[in-house]
Amino acid sequence: MTYLLTKPYLFLSAVILSLLAVNCTNNEQLVPDSASEVSPLLIGSTIPDISLLNPQEEAVNLNEISSQQTLYVFYRGGWCPFCSGELSDLSEIENELQSKGIEIVAISPDTPEYLKHSLEDTEPGYTLLSDSGMEAAKAFGVAFRVDQETVQSLKEGGMDIEERSGQGHHMLPVPSVFLTNSEGKIVFQYVNPDYRQRVDKSVIMAAVNSILEE
Repeated sequence: MTYLLTKPYLFLSAVILSLLAVNCTNNEQLVPDSASEVSPLLIGSTIPDISLLNPQEEAVNLNEISSQQTLYVFYRGGWCPFCSGELSDLSEIENELQSKGIEIVAISPDTPEYLKHSLEDTEPGYTLLSDSGMEAAKAFGVAFRVDQETVQSLKEGGMDIEERSGQGHHMLPVPSVFLTNSEGKIVFQYVNPDYRQRVDKSVIMAAVNSILEE
């Protein structure tokens, strides 16, 4: 049996296809072009159900990690000196955090291979995860697109973000910290578009002690 589409149906189909196209375009535009325009998950939000790869290329589900209190740290990559300083400060309190039952997860766009390189000189007591596709950063609302001029400037300075992530999306995360309770709910967050400014470890400890007292 053959069905013929009349003009009203053809018009409706065209409208639906147009709306779908606009929706797809909007989804692409959800990632802002500036670090100052990100919309991070708020306190009370639930951690997204996303799996990332560790340095051994094993899938790690964020929801499963969040079955206990967790500190998520989004950083730009092992190439960033400000990020290295932040992780170094974090290492000074990692034993205390872990003694309080806090799991630490550091997430960057670096591929698992680059994460392995970062482990050659030191063995951190926390989990490193690769978000090369920026799925976690987008889900947490901290991803933004880097303009071509900055991409080129970084590359000339020896920081090829395409090579580091293995992707051509030209996205980076705004350096961020999210603390969750055992229910996977965010109870503290620090997101600063100025990548040179990082949350002090004393503030993290104060936030941890605060939720433990509840």
